[in-house]
Amino acid sequence: TDLENWLRANHIDTIAVVGYMTHNCDLSTIIHAVHMGFSVEFLSDASGSVPYANSAGYASAEDIHRVVSVVLQSRFAAVLKTAEWIDCLKTGALPERDTIYASNQRALTRNAA
Repeated sequence: TDLENWLRANHIDTIAVVGYMTHNCDLSTIIHAVHMGFSVEFLSDASGSVPYANSAGYASAEDIHRVVSVVLQSRFAAVLKTAEWIDCLKTGALPERDTIYASNQRALTRNAA
């Protein structure tokens, strides 16, 4: 589509992603947008997943949504709830973003405890 051209023509550099499914459409949209140079905000309570069972194993919808959200926050998007997002819009505060390194270091510290 011409969405990217429209966003750039209108000086929009950040997109908010909501909808279904976290691990499919949302994930691919977010990664694509980041690679095109956009900042992304993902409203985790305005999305969801479905469970899967296949030869690789089983994952509940909740686990898939949670894990994808954690991965997104570590690099690709600011992950927040809708109410937090609205507060950021009202106050002009930027939502928290993280890095792969910092996320990994916190996980290693947590696992060592």
